[in-house]
Parts: sequence; structure tokens; C-alpha cells
Amino acid sequence: MENQNILIYDTTLRDGTQREGLSLSVEDKVRIAVRLDRMGVAFIEGGWAGANPKDGEFFRRMQEYRLSSAELVVFCSTRRAGIKAKDDPMLVPIIAAETKWITIFGKSWDLHVIEGLRTTLEENLAMISDTIAYLKSCDRRLIYDAEHWFDGYKNNPDYALQTLKASLDAGAEWFVLCDTNGGTLPDEVAKITEVVNERLRQWGSSPQIGIHTHNDAGLAVANAIAAVQHGATMVQGTINGYGERCGNANLCTVIPNLQLKMGYDCIDAEKLAQLTEVSRQVSEIVNLAPDDHAPFVGASAFAHKGGIHVSAVQRNPLTYEHIAPESIGNNRRIVISEQAGISNVISKVETFGICLRKEDPACRQILQMTKELEQLGYQFESAEASFELLVREALGDRPKFFTISSFHVYCSTESTHINGLVGSQATVKVMVNDEEHLTAAEGNGPVAALDIALRKALVSFYPEIANFYLTDYKVRILNSDSGTNAVTRVLIEFSNGKRRWSTAGVSNNIIDASCKALVEGLEYGLLSAVRHTKV
Repeated sequence: MENQNILIYDTTLRDGTQREGLSLSVEDKVRIAVRLDRMGVAFIEGGWAGANPKDGEFFRRMQEYRLSSAELVVFCSTRRAGIKAKDDPMLVPIIAAETKWITIFGKSWDLHVIEGLRTTLEENLAMISDTIAYLKSCDRRLIYDAEHWFDGYKNNPDYALQTLKASLDAGAEWFVLCDTNGGTLPDEVAKITEVVNERLRQWGSSPQIGIHTHNDAGLAVANAIAAVQHGATMVQGTINGYGERCGNANLCTVIPNLQLKMGYDCIDAEKLAQLTEVSRQVSEIVNLAPDDHAPFVGASAFAHKGGIHVSAVQRNPLTYEHIAPESIGNNRRIVISEQAGISNVISKVETFGICLRKEDPACRQILQMTKELEQLGYQFESAEASFELLVREALGDRPKFFTISSFHVYCSTESTHINGLVGSQATVKVMVNDEEHLTAAEGNGPVAALDIALRKALVSFYPEIANFYLTDYKVRILNSDSGTNAVTRVLIEFSNGKRRWSTAGVSNNIIDASCKALVEGLEYGLLSAVRHTKV
């Protein structure tokens, strides 16, 4: 017997963009749509054409592309009260989007009909029926999103079912049950989905049920899975769970749970290994830092820190891993910290292309150095690039791209930018190939000025540096009881647009700590570029 197929409906480009602080350009939306299509999702909801110029332009742009596996979907509400669908100008750009599929959402909850739409229950049914019938007459296929379905059903089940029947009779092919407020529990989702499944059969329809869940109670993924277990064959969600308030069902969690643990077919098996890459690419495009602790796709999802754990995983990964990380495109990471053992060191340096044995003196030397530095305030589990440089230093294999002879940073309230920030100046003297170079730069803060000056001094020797940029900067006071004499740890994350790496600096001077982390970040980026060139 073949596994049951579950269609994945991605709404990152519409519902996902309702997340606070998330905004996408038309080009961003096109890039994400093309990438989702390559991964093999069934539907990509592109937005509400006509609601804003950006979404209209997106659908015009997408007419230039031929998607290989996904159907592009335009989204819209039912017509307005008191007007025929054919006369509603809101539907004109929906038809002009030229998508085969249209998703129409309507009200299932009588509370929303009366207080939100301020119309009658009968008119709401007419709005659903008329809109779907009209769009179907325009040679479109319809997905009906029953907004606030579960709350509406719990409040007035008879009326909620009437709205579903209206969409069915008008020609909708899919019936998506929406937990719009995100507060329904999994057992309620299961029971109500079963009711809908049975009722659709009684009405003589093939029950094509979808599920759309929000995460306000932290249950979006659990609710989506519960619906699938009780008859839903379409799951709507977003990459990384982006969405309004607490977000939507995270497809990066839903897909591997359904496919690897429950035996459903969501996307082609060979494309499942793209999941981690897609998660990180989308986070890069939307300019939000990836969640390192996200299930399945997070950088820490298969990270092992304790020495006993590492030793066991080396013998058999099943001891501490619920799936093979490679199956969803992730990888195992050995974390180095004060809790590390010899097994951690050996496993970690293997990822750098270095082979050590337990009896090698370098193993204990590296372990001892790590623990001593962490005692001073370093944190290598969050700064793996710094750890690799430490290892290569211990082994005499750390290239010297440059050294800083001296640097000075100046801040002045008289030198201000238009935005009101205090201006800073930095001078840096560096040695490259036995030649000394002095440069200066301005920035809107001391670290920014130092970063700019350092790059300015080095870019003519190492053009790759122009592609490195800072993606995160964190400062931690390690002994706050010491006041202004406290030791500071700075963690800086870099990217070259393809991968990220992190470095650390520790000092009782925040500028010095920042400089150490900056220098190591540039060093590691150059080391990686050299390795990539050799490969």
C-alpha cells in the first residue's frame, strides 16, 4: 500500500509577511517562490493581488516564470456585502493575476459575521456562494479557507457547517479549516476535523480537507498533525513558522514529522534534504537571524555538548538523535565548551579536516586551552570559528594573513551624523606581507569605525573581504559586580552570503574585545576562502 499524499501549501509570501518586522520586496518574493518550487511544495500562496501594489507586481512578475511542481495561488476574501461578485472591483486584480487556483476566505464564526462584517448570517452565506461561483465561471479552481473555523464551530456548529456547504455547492474543491486565533487544542482539532470529514461524505463530496493553524498556544504543529491524522490531506503553513502574532504552523517541523515519522508523502524524498537549506535561505532573504534551536533545521538541532553524549553518538547516532540529520539537510555538530571531553575534541576537529587520535598530545593540549580560555570568559560553543583558529594555532597550522600593530578609536559629540548618532573615528596600523599600512575611517559608533578602517586596510590585499559582513553583534558583561572594570565578552557573527561563522573576543575593554572578534572573523573568512579555492 502506497503512503498517503499530503499536499503542502506554503503561505510564507502572504501570511508569513504579516509577522511584525518582516517585509519583502517583489524580488524577495520571487526568489522565495522559485526556491519553494524547487523544493517541491504543491501550492505557493503569493499574496492578495490588489491589496497593495507589491502583490500585484509580484503576480505580474511570476507570469514570466514556469514553475515545475507548485501551483501559484492568489488570495482574497469573499465579495463585500450588498454587491454582486461580478460587480465587485476587488475581484478584478484577482482574476488579472492569471493563476489557475484562487483561495477565497470567508467567515465561519457568526460572531464575526454580525460584529465584524456587520451583516446578516444569510448575506454571509450568499457572499461565500456568489464569490466562489463567479470565480469558477471565470475558469478558476477554488480553495475555500474557512476563517475562524474551529471557534465558529464551537460557538454555532450548525451555522459553521452551513458556510462550508455553501462553498461546496458553489464549486470549491478544497475546504481549509482555519484555527485563526491559534487557541484550539489538538483533541478539539481532531474531533472537529472528523465531523467535517464525515459531513462532506454525507454531502456526496470527496473530502478534500486542509488545515491552517496559528501558534498562539504553541500548538500549531501539533494541531496540523492532529488534523492530518483525522482526515486532512492539505497542510498550510510557512517556512520557519513566520506569521502574525506568534506565527503559523512551521513547515520545517510539520514536513519531516509527517514524512519521516508518520509515513506520509509531502515532498519528493530526495528533495527533503533541501529543507534545512531552504529554511536558512528564507531567513537570509527576510533578514531575520535563523533560530539555532529550531527543531530539525536549527544549527543546534543535532549539536552534542557533553562528553558522554559525544562518545555515545560516535558509536551509534541513535543514542541521542531521533533522525539522521542528513535526511533533512542538516548535520551533526560537536560543541566545544568546558564540559567537553577528548571525544568532543576529536569529533570537532574532524569537521575542520584534521585527524587526531586520543593518544595525540595535541588533544589534551587543545582541551586544556579550551577550558582555560572559557574560565577567562570565552565561549566557544557560540564561536566555533574562533575555536578552529585556536586548534590550528595549537597545531602550527594557522596562517597569518595580517597582524594589527596598533589601533586607536575616537568618539566626539561634535562629529554627529544627520541621524543624531555620535560619530566615531578609528585609525588602524596593520602588517601585511611585512609591509605596514595605516588607515583611518569614520563610523556611527566605535566598533563600526574600527570595522570599516580594518577592511579598508586589507581589501586591496584580500578582495574577498568586500563580501564579508556582520549579521549579529552581542555583548555580555561577565562580572557585573565590578562595574566599569567588568570583563566583557563580544560575540560577532559574519556572513559571506552563503554561510555564517561566529567569533569571540574577551577583554576588560569592550573595544579591545570587539577588535579581537573582528580580527578573527576576517581571518576565518579568509581561511575559508582559501580552502574553497583549493577545493
